Amino acid sequence: MNGNREIVISVRDLTVGYDGRVILQNISFDVYRGEVLVILGVSGSGKSTLLKHMIGLYEPMQGEVRIDGEDIVTAEGDARARLLRKFGVMYQSGALFGSLTVLENIRLPLDEFTNLPMPVKELVALSKLKMVGLASAGRKMPADLSGGMQKRAAIARAMALDPGILFMDEPSAGLDPITSAGLDELIRELARSFQITFVVVTHELSSIYKIADRVLMVGGDLKSIIAQGKPDELRDHSQDPWVHRFFNRQPDPESVPSS
Repeated sequence: MNGNREIVISVRDLTVGYDGRVILQNISFDVYRGEVLVILGVSGSGKSTLLKHMIGLYEPMQGEVRIDGEDIVTAEGDARARLLRKFGVMYQSGALFGSLTVLENIRLPLDEFTNLPMPVKELVALSKLKMVGLASAGRKMPADLSGGMQKRAAIARAMALDPGILFMDEPSAGLDPITSAGLDELIRELARSFQITFVVVTHELSSIYKIADRVLMVGGDLKSIIAQGKPDELRDHSQDPWVHRFFNRQPDPESVPSS
């Protein structure tokens, strides 16, 4: 606990990589109930890799990821299935199935993980669409939706089982500034109204300032956590030159041609 804040995700001594190559090492941090935590870094820093290990897609080289006290790395069988139901995931592309209607896409987790009657599943799916402002889009096909609407539908599907945690990978990717701002507002409203915990991977500064309660910067020479804190505090007070340049959108002096 941090004061009265409840820890819902605990990452300890996590080292991740592929084919024996370490991408991030010795990562430790906590995420609190109702918090919007943004994981950021430059391209190739390992932020999306970290997220994929946090949701159990890959097994880490070492360390643990605990969700509500249960280790997703070692959980098996029914215990793992219960753990996976505690969170939803929105991937960068939205990943909607083009052959299904929007409502059928939202219903998929309910079809897979519950024995609810069809009318109840339809009602739940529709309620999720209403939560993201897409109440009238249920009978449409994904191809009929704008990019922003597809992202909102993907969030609705991630919430189908009422998880307490949502993981999001580059939610604003490919969106225009106005649509991206609307998505930022939706994330903040869901966190505020429903105490949903968000872990968001992004490098979009405008979104970071809008949605983040706290940011976690990863990568660098140590392949670990570079900095963490509130984005405006890191922007205004960080003593790390790289962190200061990142949050103030300043170029690396070595990359600027001399006159």
